[in-house]
Amino acid sequence: MTDETASAPLENGSLANGGAETAPSVRVLAQYVKDFSFENPNAPNSLREGVQPKIDLQLDVSARAMDESGVFEVDLKINARSDREGQTQFIIELVYSGLFQFANVPGEALEPLLLAECPKILFPFARQLIATNSQAGGYPPLMLDPMDFGALYATQRIERSGGQPS
Repeated sequence: MTDETASAPLENGSLANGGAETAPSVRVLAQYVKDFSFENPNAPNSLREGVQPKIDLQLDVSARAMDESGVFEVDLKINARSDREGQTQFIIELVYSGLFQFANVPGEALEPLLLAECPKILFPFARQLIATNSQAGGYPPLMLDPMDFGALYATQRIERSGGQPS
């Protein structure tokens, strides 16, 4: 006689061992550069030392369902432009994406996961790409400050609802 623990499925889809099959879960299936551009339009003149550059940074997050299996693509879009004394030093445009698979996630929890939590996973990799490529362009590495995607998501929700917090 052997002692074995088996997880027998019940009719409602949960497991006899505590419902592990119905627990919410997320898997990162892939991360990749979807689009990348580095422009250095005024090199080599723009590489000379001088006044501290002005950095204009824009960030956007979007998500879309890939199919009915709970797989979503999340895009983290970062545009950075460095100007010094009215002259463009460099322009970086990056779309860094990830494929995420969700299972047993309640509908109301999906949007915050896609637009706040998934970008947290993608951001360190996108940040490294921007730092490495700005340095390869002849400039000090552009080190983006950490982003609070939860606060960004909350602000966007308030803006979408016409200024009314939900």
